[in-house]
Amino acid sequence: MSNGNVIRGTRIGSTPDRPTERYEPAPCRAVTYWCRNDHRVEIRMAAEASPPDVWDCPRCGLPAGRDAQNPPGRVRPEPYKTHLAYVKERRTEEEGEAILAEALAALRRRRGRPE
Repeated sequence: MSNGNVIRGTRIGSTPDRPTERYEPAPCRAVTYWCRNDHRVEIRMAAEASPPDVWDCPRCGLPAGRDAQNPPGRVRPEPYKTHLAYVKERRTEEEGEAILAEALAALRRRRGRPE
């Protein structure tokens, strides 16, 4: 006996029957990119879409270009900044000294030492 949760006449993963003449896939074209490591990347795009100049290579992560003889170079990443570098961007030297003095005074009070 059915518990009412079953949809009759279907199964999981089934698709509705559609006649093939009802729809037509959009026209597309293949666009090829090359990276510095001689990896060839072929991307399928809509025919009316303009392809980007650079595409990231899925194999090595380097930028890939449309010209096989002259692929783009490595993108220079922004250097790693420490927490202190970000703090120094926001605070002046005087503000930093004031904050440090305040924190040291609070630490000495907690430890019971005179200032």
